[in-house]
Amino acid sequence: MFIIYLTSLFVFVFGVCIGSFLNCYIYRRLPASAEGYGVARQKKSLNGRSFCPHCKHTLSWRDLFPVFSFLVLKGKCRYCKKNISWQYPLVELATGLVFLLIFNLKFEILNQFEILKFLNLFFLFYIASALIIIFVYDLKHYLIPDKVLLPAISIVFFYRLFFNFSSFSNYLLAVLVAAGFFLLIFLISKGKWMGFGDVKLAVLMGLLLGFQNVLVALFLAFFFGAIIGIILMVFGDKKLKSEIPFAPFLIIGTFLALFYGSQLIQWYLRLFQI
Repeated sequence: MFIIYLTSLFVFVFGVCIGSFLNCYIYRRLPASAEGYGVARQKKSLNGRSFCPHCKHTLSWRDLFPVFSFLVLKGKCRYCKKNISWQYPLVELATGLVFLLIFNLKFEILNQFEILKFLNLFFLFYIASALIIIFVYDLKHYLIPDKVLLPAISIVFFYRLFFNFSSFSNYLLAVLVAAGFFLLIFLISKGKWMGFGDVKLAVLMGLLLGFQNVLVALFLAFFFGAIIGIILMVFGDKKLKSEIPFAPFLIIGTFLALFYGSQLIQWYLRLFQI
């Protein structure tokens, strides 16, 4: 039992460290477009030393512990005393928690270790990381980066083709339903109600979740999207025609369906006694 807790702690810390890297990747490799939302900036190498985005001072090793350094510094830069964005610790913690859920719910640690299990584990770690990047970037800039989305679609497609070939048609059906539904909305509204990036994200969702779970993910996305939209309108932050990024809701729905899809379907069926 101690080994399980120790391994879970290691996975969580590993996820938090990956979250720190995702923050770095978002800032350095996915600059906001001058034509989109946010401030335009040039791409930077991932190999350079970390620095404060305000004063550009190079950070020391004491400033680079994920979450811990943020708490010790009370959310302020050690050098210029300006506030550090809450994005950094939140992404780090979220990545750690998602990795921990993947490990506990999708990896059978008590069974005999097999190469395919580890391959599936790191496959899910990669996809979760891509989804977290898309979540943050769309929330900030109202854009879904193809640089992250398209490689993820390709990797999931070939993974399903090689390792889930017998049920591959189920994943293709999920793609047709999810992406086809969003494409119809995109064409009818001429891109006003939904961007084409959401259509491509639906392709990834279908390949990842399969038919039943993608329906769960879509239902949850629209459900949470409607609730948040109403709350924003009530408090005056948004109007009926205001633009709200939808990818974060799709990604929340995807994670919930990935982890608890079967349980949610069974609960729904029992609720209505079908």
